[in-house]
Amino acid sequence: MSSIIEPVAEDPPAAGRRPVLRQQWTELAYFHWAYEPEVVQQRLPAGVTVDTFDGSAWVGLIPFEMRDVQIGATPPVPWLGTFIEINVRTYVVDSLGRRAVWFFSLDVPRSMIVAVARSVFALPYCWAQTTHVSDGTQHRYEMTRKWPRSSATSAEMRFSVGDVIAREDVSDLDHFLTARWGLITQRRSRLLYGQVRHPRWPLRRVEDVQIDENLIAAAGLPSPVGAPRALYSPGVDVEVAWLQNVPGEEGQ
Repeated sequence: MSSIIEPVAEDPPAAGRRPVLRQQWTELAYFHWAYEPEVVQQRLPAGVTVDTFDGSAWVGLIPFEMRDVQIGATPPVPWLGTFIEINVRTYVVDSLGRRAVWFFSLDVPRSMIVAVARSVFALPYCWAQTTHVSDGTQHRYEMTRKWPRSSATSAEMRFSVGDVIAREDVSDLDHFLTARWGLITQRRSRLLYGQVRHPRWPLRRVEDVQIDENLIAAAGLPSPVGAPRALYSPGVDVEVAWLQNVPGEEGQ
């Protein structure tokens, strides 16, 4: 890994590679728990280093509604391009010192999306039954995995949306957890990086959190302990660039 790690940037970097995906991420909740870095590092491939804040790694459970997915210049398909996603993630640094998201799983209710995302983008998408019910500030996300592995993998998240967090009141930790401008994945032995661009997240506080889940344990991590650090965002428009190889430690 590079000895120089890029700083946590509250706003996206300048545009790089042409985007291959455009979409909206809406009604998004962040639930994060602190972990010992060594525990998370054991679940990462060579060439990827867990990112830490004040000595802790962080694992997130993130439910949201994906809307109007477009591939390239094609228009969004109303049914296929809009769905609920629930992902399990952590935060990492690559050999160039770039901060990024590493996904352990991404559960969605569209089997075709699962097939395309796994084959084309090398992302660990799973097929699941998912629901999202909201009534004013009250939200409930539920999912049960259908494929792969066991349908006993499930999650239920209930929460209430609270006050808006002013930009100047967003903490350094919350920027660390939300201001991520890239993703890293792996195809066979190759690591791949994709730039992610969107406006700064508008954030709100979250209250009355109730979570019953085993998605994190299904990813091979210990089940989280205690109440999560929780945030909510109404959403942003997102662009994801085509994946590129991550060079090795010697830049190969």
